[in-house]
Amino acid sequence: MVIKKMHDMGIRSEHAYTAAIASIGLSVLAWAGSLKGEPVGGLARADRWGIFVGEWAPTFFGLGVALSHYEQQDGTLTATVHELREQKAAG
Repeated sequence: MVIKKMHDMGIRSEHAYTAAIASIGLSVLAWAGSLKGEPVGGLARADRWGIFVGEWAPTFFGLGVALSHYEQQDGTLTATVHELREQKAAG
C-alpha cells in the first residue's frame, strides 16, 4: 500500500497539506513567470504552465486526506479537531 509506505517513510498528512498550499502559490508564480519570461508563447503558454502546476494541489490534498485516514486508524494522528479547538480557545 502506497499510503502505508509513505507513512513509514515519515511523510505525514501535514506535509501533504503543506505541499498542496505551496503548489497553489507555485502555480501563480509559474503563470506570472511564464507570462513575463516567455514573450513568444504569450498568455496561452503561461496559462498552460499555471494549470500544469495547479494540478498538483488536488493530488497533494488527496494524499493528505488518505494519510490522515491512515493516521487515524494507526493512532498516530497528532491532534483531533476537538483538541485543536480547545487549544485555540485557551490561547
